[in-house]
Amino acid sequence: MSFDPLGLRVELLSAIASQGYTMPTPIQTQAIPVIFEGCDLLAGAQTGTGKTAAFALPIVQMLGENIPPEKRRRPRALVLVPTRELAAQVSEQMNNYARRLSLRSTMIYGGVNIQAQIERLHRGVDIVVATPGRLLDHAERGTVNLSRIKFLVLDEADRMLDLGFIDDIQKVAEYLPEKRQTLLFSATYSQSIKQLADDLLNKPRHIEVARRSITADAVTQAVYQVEKSRKREMLSFLISRGKWSQVLVFARTRYGADKLTEELLYDGIKAAAIHSNKSQSIRNRTLAEFKRGEFRVLVATDVAARGLDIEHLPHVVNYDLPQVPEDYVHRIGRTGRAGKDGVALSLVSHEEQPLLKAIEKLLKFNIPLKELAEFPQYAVKRSGANKIKPDNGPSKARKREARPAKQAKAPAKQAKAPAKQAKASSKASSLGRNKAAIERPAPKLGRRRSRER
Repeated sequence: MSFDPLGLRVELLSAIASQGYTMPTPIQTQAIPVIFEGCDLLAGAQTGTGKTAAFALPIVQMLGENIPPEKRRRPRALVLVPTRELAAQVSEQMNNYARRLSLRSTMIYGGVNIQAQIERLHRGVDIVVATPGRLLDHAERGTVNLSRIKFLVLDEADRMLDLGFIDDIQKVAEYLPEKRQTLLFSATYSQSIKQLADDLLNKPRHIEVARRSITADAVTQAVYQVEKSRKREMLSFLISRGKWSQVLVFARTRYGADKLTEELLYDGIKAAAIHSNKSQSIRNRTLAEFKRGEFRVLVATDVAARGLDIEHLPHVVNYDLPQVPEDYVHRIGRTGRAGKDGVALSLVSHEEQPLLKAIEKLLKFNIPLKELAEFPQYAVKRSGANKIKPDNGPSKARKREARPAKQAKAPAKQAKAPAKQAKASSKASSLGRNKAAIERPAPKLGRRRSRER
């Protein structure tokens, strides 16, 4: 099936063709007609299956059919996303479609100067892509007017709930008109998502094009068990032996991401890190350089698990397993996108076995376990693993048996004590005499000579 039967305008079909897409994905085939009908939508689909285009195309087309004559337009469509990276990705795709129909789009997120965002909003926009916290800041300042919103989209809604944005989302909803079309898209479909849908959606249509909480079929998964202290060594070995050209590595903490990056550079592997401690400009530049292939390894925390859209990314590595099982799905969803194959590997230490079991419970299958003959799971101990323990002396029982002998020797030691003391006293006395002799002043010969005269 092509995009033609979906009822899209020629301008949008041209934009799709310029991106190299010829056939819609299942979520696009099912969601676009529902959105055109004006129904609220609750959609669950695997990450990387084209959810953004599924809501962006119909929204842009319907907004383009009725462009307000006023110069300073107020936003008529709002897309809420969990991270800055996803905001940039969605906004880029929105702009690609919107400019074909003379629509204006902007993105709003934290970590950057708010004044530039205020100026763009003041000039007038049709579509706003935003993170909940910064948008709420604008709403409270009065720098954005949300009273004309016709479309509300919650993209990666489950991730927003994981990050604790539920209160901000509900506060943002208070600034929106009650009469609107609300679309909720999520990679996973949990009970908390249903509750959010009940609060914000009005008799929604349900679409779920994949089984609940499952990873994309195009991703080949594997687990390597390795000592925690040898993870970096194994990662370098895999990259070098496999001649990987591009790999996204997930670390649990910002410090861990920076430390791993330094160690990879020491191994001669070009790498860089992105996390929340780095400014947005640095993160954007680093991501752009990674996409251009200027370095091989991008080390990221979960801030990048959503929103990174890298074409043909071949490898993803979980250097540290995530604490939340659902994050595993989002992490490995960065590869195997748009019908391309991908590989997702996890380096699992003994301490992370409970996290692995939780992930496999979510996936409803065991991730295949692999071994590297050239790289054993445990390092060979230099001291020898089976070395016989050294004899540290007699046991407690033997020490107790030896106590009477020690007590019998005690009187003899006491008898020898006076002789030792006398000898020590004599030695000290002789030393004292010698010392006195050495310190005795020389005779005054001058006086004796005077008397002899």
